[in-house]
Amino acid sequence: MDFLFDYLLFAAKLATIVALIVLPAIIIVVVRNARRQPDAVTIEVRKLNDSLLEKRITLEAALLSPSEFKKRLKAAKSARKARLRTPAADSTPRSFVINFNGDLRATAVASLREEITAVLAVARPVDEIIVVLESGGGTMHGYGLAASQLRRVRDHGVRLCVVVDRIAASGGYMMACVADELVAAPFAIIGSIGVVAQLPNFNRLLKKHDIDFEQVTAGEFKRTLTLFGENTDRDREKFQATIDDAHALFKDFIATQRPGLALERVATGEWWFATRALELGLVDRLATSDAVIGAAATEREVYQVHARRQRSVLARLAGDGLAYLRNS
Repeated sequence: MDFLFDYLLFAAKLATIVALIVLPAIIIVVVRNARRQPDAVTIEVRKLNDSLLEKRITLEAALLSPSEFKKRLKAAKSARKARLRTPAADSTPRSFVINFNGDLRATAVASLREEITAVLAVARPVDEIIVVLESGGGTMHGYGLAASQLRRVRDHGVRLCVVVDRIAASGGYMMACVADELVAAPFAIIGSIGVVAQLPNFNRLLKKHDIDFEQVTAGEFKRTLTLFGENTDRDREKFQATIDDAHALFKDFIATQRPGLALERVATGEWWFATRALELGLVDRLATSDAVIGAAATEREVYQVHARRQRSVLARLAGDGLAYLRNS
């Protein structure tokens, strides 16, 4: 009996050791594979004309007499049936609405590229794309890619309208300026055509505690300003030159998209409310996205297009596991 007890105890210890060694390795492999697997993308389309019609009918039901409402409802049904009988090749212009909510790394560009690709596959010269944009800017390479995605629309010969309800600054304005027409709500924040970079330096703190910092590079300017090393005037000059060059590229891009701008006046890094930005030529007119989409719906078929990324079961499990570990 003692032998059996000792054997079971040994087996339990062995299983515990194996679990401690093997389980983390399995988790690491699962997480890596989950990150490598691309998420499936589903394009969702919603007709906004129907949504606007439903809202109008709801209000009319409350405001009109039963007989008058019945007449309006019958007329709306007849109009809808007429549209459905129209051949698919009808030349009725269409507007495709895409939302872009930007963060510092412009991660929404992953969905934007899918949405634009889908729309351009069916868009005709009479159609247009309306991008409702909101972003305070971020990385230049991220927003440069986002702006290039919007440029695809114009290169395809399709009209591009960008609408800003709250903010399109810095990288956000880099995207917005690509539009054939740039519309903004009166108090939206527009501009900030500038470049900024900042970082702390802990070198004196390290020296105070007698901590050495070693950095080995190949290439004179592989590193300029650093977090832990001792920065020199030469490092600062090179870093400033890099920032100045980025600003010059930013201004050149703006100039090609909106050639009428007085760049020396607006490319100072300042921002303006859209009412003032209109006077400076940074936007073309003042209106909200609701007004722009509502106006389009009176004469066009309007569709909301959204790319939804469907994560695999493995990716969801890995993500849930990491979230549990972080919160535990």
